[in-house]
Amino acid sequence: MSLLATHNLAAFYGDFQALFDINVSVEQGETVAIIGANGAGKTTLLRAVAGALPTAPEMVTFDGEPIGHKTPHDIVRLGIVMVPEGRRLFPSLSVEENLLLGGHSERKGPWTLQRVYDLFPRLRDLRHLPAPALSGGQQQMAAIGRALMANPRLLLCDELSLGLAPVVIRDIYQCLDAITAEGTTVVLVEQDINRALDASARFYCFQEGRLALTAPTKDFDRAALTAAYFGL
Repeated sequence: MSLLATHNLAAFYGDFQALFDINVSVEQGETVAIIGANGAGKTTLLRAVAGALPTAPEMVTFDGEPIGHKTPHDIVRLGIVMVPEGRRLFPSLSVEENLLLGGHSERKGPWTLQRVYDLFPRLRDLRHLPAPALSGGQQQMAAIGRALMANPRLLLCDELSLGLAPVVIRDIYQCLDAITAEGTTVVLVEQDINRALDASARFYCFQEGRLALTAPTKDFDRAALTAAYFGL
């Protein structure tokens, strides 16, 4: 039984249908990449899994149980946590206050404030500063740390590299190794295809709200991926 699965998942923004019959599965301990062009439906998939977009209960299952009807708060308590695109830290709070908010669900697990500081030592030095005073890369570290404070079983990462310098992106992706070493399962949405494929075991390619291709990252046809990505 897969840790996460979607079953003919459809998602809407008002009258606009953004996802059509999406079937994906993620096994315990895997890192799976979701790739595709802008508007392909990648973030919409994460939002549906995280409860930010309502779906029919059976369209999303976690540990075999339907969760499509649950609220984001309930889903965090189950162990599904999202690092959103753009970080979305609370600007009126300090770095440490943002991190502590991530632990409000009081889920048990390996991640504590000190463990987060060990993973991102720079945050310890900056912990009393307001979140907007941090650089983009530091804010991304804080957003990941906030998610880890909820001790997720499944971590949904939306565009970790967006707007960051290459050296910062490298450091952040290196930290993913420490996160997955704790047994955390990761779903990674990323426009940088090579970065996503290097970090994952399998990928799903979306195109205009539909699943266009899925394959292991170590054994796939590059031409097929190009065709799926661009809808050729």
